[in-house]
Amino acid sequence: MPLSEHEQRLLEQMERALYAEDPKFATSLRSGPSARASRGRAAMGVLILIVGVAMLMGGVIVPLIALGVAGFVVMVVGATLAYSGLRARPASETADAETAAPSDQPTQQGRPAKQQPGGGLMDRLEERWRRRRDEGTGSPQ
Repeated sequence: MPLSEHEQRLLEQMERALYAEDPKFATSLRSGPSARASRGRAAMGVLILIVGVAMLMGGVIVPLIALGVAGFVVMVVGATLAYSGLRARPASETADAETAAPSDQPTQQGRPAKQQPGGGLMDRLEERWRRRRDEGTGSPQ
């Protein structure tokens, strides 16, 4: 069932607000062929990790050291594959996020926005706390 014009406008407004609030998160929600490939890589890594655990347990149950060591190696490969699949982002999305929110743009309070390579969770929480506090004290009583 298609959306009405009003619902489409509301959805577009919400998307713009989300992108303005947190462009890195908004671009991570976009799914393209490369996002599907990285999710597939992550799923394959988890399956390989499970096979490695089974091999390791088999090596412990049937006292075969070689099977246990091979299981451990397979587990490490699976975990690495899963991690790289979950952490991988296409270069175009990374460039979009950087051009959409340059670090010298002022925020609502007039202070420069903090942009770190990792986008630190604590920095975002502190900024939200400051914003709430400033909005709460800005209204006259």
